[in-house]
Amino acid sequence: MTRYLISFDDGAMAHIPDDEWPAVAEAAHAVVREAKHAGVWIHGGGVQQQRASIVGTDGVVADGASPQTKAVIGGFSIIQVPTREAALEWAAKIAVACRCAQEVRELMDDPEA
Repeated sequence: MTRYLISFDDGAMAHIPDDEWPAVAEAAHAVVREAKHAGVWIHGGGVQQQRASIVGTDGVVADGASPQTKAVIGGFSIIQVPTREAALEWAAKIAVACRCAQEVRELMDDPEA
């Protein structure tokens, strides 16, 4: 089975009116419950909006996103499924619940992890 990162950019949910957030939260939690029940859920959640800290290869810490970064992650899910098609199906469920597009990427396996 392969693990996939399903994510969306920070600000992707900014179009949602304040009074609709409870419904969006319930829809998203329902997908998480479904994924847990199906045995595919590994981990996920929203990323707190804050300035990133970048730790360079020299160990120096700098505030702010890396200059090469065009977008930052606003939320993510990690699932483990047998096929990319299955990952795309879960991403579609998340997209509908969260009302924003999702990016799907296969995670490399680390045999020592």
